[in-house]
Amino acid sequence: MTGKVFLGVDIGTSSSKGVLVDAAGRVLASAVREHEAARPRPGHVEMDGELWWAEFRDLAAELTTGADVAAVGVSGMGPCVLLTDEDGTPLRPAILYGVDTRAAKQITDLTAELGGDEAILARCGSVLSSQAAGPKLRWVAENEPDVWHRARRLFMPASWLVHRLTGAYTLDHHSASQCTPMYDIEALGWYRPWADHVAPGLELPQPAWSDEIAGTTREPLAGIPAGTPVVTGSIDAWTEAVSVDAQNPGDLMLMYGTTMFLVATVERPLRTPSMWGTVGTYRGSHNLAGGMATSGALTGWLRDLSGAPDYSTLLAEAEASGPGANGLLVLPYFAGERTPIQDPDARGVIAGLTLSHTRGDLYRAALEATALGVRHNIEALRAAGADVRRVVAVGGGTRGGLWTRVVSDVTGLPQVVPATTIGASYGAAFLAARTTVAADITAWNPPARTVTPDAAPRPAYDELYALYRELYPATRTISHTLAARQRALA
Repeated sequence: MTGKVFLGVDIGTSSSKGVLVDAAGRVLASAVREHEAARPRPGHVEMDGELWWAEFRDLAAELTTGADVAAVGVSGMGPCVLLTDEDGTPLRPAILYGVDTRAAKQITDLTAELGGDEAILARCGSVLSSQAAGPKLRWVAENEPDVWHRARRLFMPASWLVHRLTGAYTLDHHSASQCTPMYDIEALGWYRPWADHVAPGLELPQPAWSDEIAGTTREPLAGIPAGTPVVTGSIDAWTEAVSVDAQNPGDLMLMYGTTMFLVATVERPLRTPSMWGTVGTYRGSHNLAGGMATSGALTGWLRDLSGAPDYSTLLAEAEASGPGANGLLVLPYFAGERTPIQDPDARGVIAGLTLSHTRGDLYRAALEATALGVRHNIEALRAAGADVRRVVAVGGGTRGGLWTRVVSDVTGLPQVVPATTIGASYGAAFLAARTTVAADITAWNPPARTVTPDAAPRPAYDELYALYRELYPATRTISHTLAARQRALA
């Protein structure tokens, strides 16, 4: 293998992915390590931070042996809370992003202590929710005081890999802006009065931009020589947006993964309680974002529950079911829901089920549920002032064709699908390449096709969407009661 090559690694919810690319963006090799998050109690979703490092080393050994890596890029799910002591030794499993809903009490308490939703929204761009890192830090302090007494540093997957590779203690500005309420999105830095209130005694990382070099490798690893630059990186959805050139005002990235993520790039900071206002990947950029708690996780659950041999079988059966899934309607809140309803106690609902419905109907209804959720989020983005003009799809769910077609049909929006949809690991490799070559993502990853909405099913989907919006408030009280019962039984 000759010429400069770049390694990108992403730590995701269900797998870690690595990709090796050349200076022109051609994928030379890729690899995956699958894993599962631990769910020790209802609402608790965790992962061993040492697993992230072990899988990075495995991927590097597989992909870079015999290569000469010029730079390394990293990304990962987030915002996560991995607490370590002063030596960088993890003290407990990492608490994951908004799918972990344990900190409901801390959200309520901190909101009251800091002056209410409006005050927090004005400074931080988002209100406190299950997505925010701050309440999870408070949860550890209140529920695991021995851990908190020893905690000195805070990491997320990307910053943890940076630290293990280079020794640097840093966190990209975007990830920091999801540590609500500790980061000020106007001042672009930690807001010390609130940070010290939420996390007293914790040494916070130095913020840096995602494409900045965080440090260089301290020792060789496979084809990564000592002294190799490592970029700061970011949260996976934002790195995915980089990978498909969806970082320009008017762009909306849809990430089809374990969860569905939406990142709109906007001209200026926008604020709404239903979505997340953040700083962007690059200096001077701003985003308004949302995320559903399930998408691929829901389809994977159905695959396992139904005993389907593979996804291609399910897709064929769902295709045969047709628009509307023969009268089924699903609320996809099987892990609570993030945006725009921000309700960790929401629960999944399958409405209209009869003995005549098939596995294909259920799978079709699950795909349509995520599409209805996307439409709900897009309406919330636009209501907040986001100008959504171009939608770019990325992630494993773009393969197979049906899912993206359903989303376009439900929303009425075309979606650009780029040539490479590997996602965050490819975006991380691109950020790494920018440190040494004049990499251009439009040349690396041009559009390959456009998914155009079909007007024929739109009236039926409009009717289904109206029912979807009615179903959540109609079942909310029951869902909350059942969520409380589930916690009591744990």
